[in-house]
Amino acid sequence: MKYLIVLALAGLAVCELRPKVPAGLHPLSDEMINSINKLGTSWKAGRNFDVSELQRVKNMLGVVRMTGFQLPTKTHQVVQDIPATFDARVQWPNCQTINEIRDQGACGSCWAFGAVEAMSDRYCIASKGKLQIQISAEDLVSCCEGFFSCGFGCNGGEPAKAWSYWVSTGLVTGGLYNSKVGCRPYSIASCEHHVNGTLPPCGDTVATPSCTSQCETGYSTAYAQDKRFGASAYTISNDVSQIQTEILTNGPVEADFDVYADFPAYKTGVYVKSSNDYLGGHAIRILGWGTEGGVDYWLVANSWNPGWGDKGYFKIRRGTNECNIENDINAGLPKL
Repeated sequence: MKYLIVLALAGLAVCELRPKVPAGLHPLSDEMINSINKLGTSWKAGRNFDVSELQRVKNMLGVVRMTGFQLPTKTHQVVQDIPATFDARVQWPNCQTINEIRDQGACGSCWAFGAVEAMSDRYCIASKGKLQIQISAEDLVSCCEGFFSCGFGCNGGEPAKAWSYWVSTGLVTGGLYNSKVGCRPYSIASCEHHVNGTLPPCGDTVATPSCTSQCETGYSTAYAQDKRFGASAYTISNDVSQIQTEILTNGPVEADFDVYADFPAYKTGVYVKSSNDYLGGHAIRILGWGTEGGVDYWLVANSWNPGWGDKGYFKIRRGTNECNIENDINAGLPKL
């Protein structure tokens, strides 16, 4: 017992000794970027946002915890010989949505985007490429209300409830802003989350779109007939092999994590927290894993358009529950 206590204390000491940037640095400042890069850690920082955009960045972190709701836990018989590297884009090259980086715009709808992205991927994977559809973030953000309330639309929501709503109520199809794809494409304009970009500036957080039971003009299928349902929704325990087996078997999953002041400046490498200044909770889609520079990572798709980070993606340390990324893994199977 004494030996175990010593090991635990030693691990805590190592965690506390991890290099950190000075407390209180402005998250979007040059001082933050330079301080991160001087640490010589497993990732590099750079400018993604103008220094005036801090509140807007915080507004995009839309994971909220209201009710303690949790989906039932699914336990796998772990796949033998889990590969050292996996990328869903390579495994299922014919599934177009897996390669897609969406844009939540000036809306705290990450909780919905992480869900509908993974749902879309799973329709394709489960149907062996026959169903190439985009599940509507618009429908989920605007209509998940009542007993199955996901939260507050553009002001945040609960990822697990998004999956529950898919099973109980269903979601229609809908592509990106101005895409004219599906029943309810996203109505919130893509905007420039980054510096030196070509899109219009994002501005303040927009109002949540109104819930409607109508498809956009010109779409040939009625709203009720366009509904797609989940056959099941569940969570995966924070065991790395369980998460890997779920992704290998059924496709990308939704996860969420704690965002600290250094994360908005991510550019390349494997992210490891170097700040203790908390900004909010953010939902994303995990589509694979690997090892870089001796550090195990999860491969993650963000929803801040392809101009952010590493072409819209980032890597985060795997196996240590970095920023609680392994604590809330939600997924489900589509009804075909």
